Amino acid sequence: MKAKTLMNKIIIVGGLSACLLLGGCGAGQAADATSAESTFAAQESTVTPTESTETAETVSTETAQDKAQLPDGVYTAEFSTDSSMFHVSEACDGKGTLTVKDGVMTIHISLGSKKILNLYPGLAEDAAKDGAVLLEPTTDTVTYSDGMTEEVYGFDVPVPVIGEEFDLALIGTKGKWYDHKVKVSDPVAEGAADTFDLSTVEDGSYTIELTMEGGSGRASIQSPTQITVADGAATAILEWSSPNYDYMIVDGEKYLPTNTEGNSTFEIPVAALDTPLDVVGDTVAMSTPHEIEYTLTFASASLIEAK
Repeated sequence: MKAKTLMNKIIIVGGLSACLLLGGCGAGQAADATSAESTFAAQESTVTPTESTETAETVSTETAQDKAQLPDGVYTAEFSTDSSMFHVSEACDGKGTLTVKDGVMTIHISLGSKKILNLYPGLAEDAAKDGAVLLEPTTDTVTYSDGMTEEVYGFDVPVPVIGEEFDLALIGTKGKWYDHKVKVSDPVAEGAADTFDLSTVEDGSYTIELTMEGGSGRASIQSPTQITVADGAATAILEWSSPNYDYMIVDGEKYLPTNTEGNSTFEIPVAALDTPLDVVGDTVAMSTPHEIEYTLTFASASLIEAK
């Protein structure tokens, strides 16, 4: 009797694992199955996980990581639908503004007119129920390529996942709800297009101008300075106007001076040009050491091969 009970438990766990491995399960279904499996395993601790169960857990974890939220920030993203009657304004080139805050994704879309009155993140039958929370429109002004402007309705739409279709119902002036599938894809971080591509620079030594913000303004870094590019990565040599800097911190890493005499000199990595780089410089010029925050920006337009 005990052997039969144990076999039944293993079959149940294996069934749950198989559900996770089926490609037809959505993200929400996979999460529910994972939760159910974890609860069952906790309640039935006498069951030893089978190899198939461990494999399913690994696949589930990898899937969750693939669908992880984007880093907090503002992006431009494609917004596509299953209908030519439901789309963003032509002035927006098929795109919306995707905002990620605390892992929650929302895209603002400006539609082609004021004919769509409300949206609902789900199915039409649920949108029509009492108590359904509808998405209310904003009034947006869009500008076309010929300079003409128009007022249209816009919406802030919750985005559950990037690159996969999800349900979004709408109601128009006729007062009827319609089901639609939409997809948000190809997010590009705001300002990313303006970042200089270091991979286009040949390996070698260059000079480059930099600007520095922060601190009291008494200390400065020599500009232009030397920068070395190798395999798409850059390293800058920074010479301060003071000998009193005993270390710098860049991206959480501490860098010590490369010299023992004269003004403090450091070699630090530069992740991108034309993009503000936050650094910390520790100075011992005062009675006690002080860490001071600075922002450095290396201007790609001033990049010149060193002689």
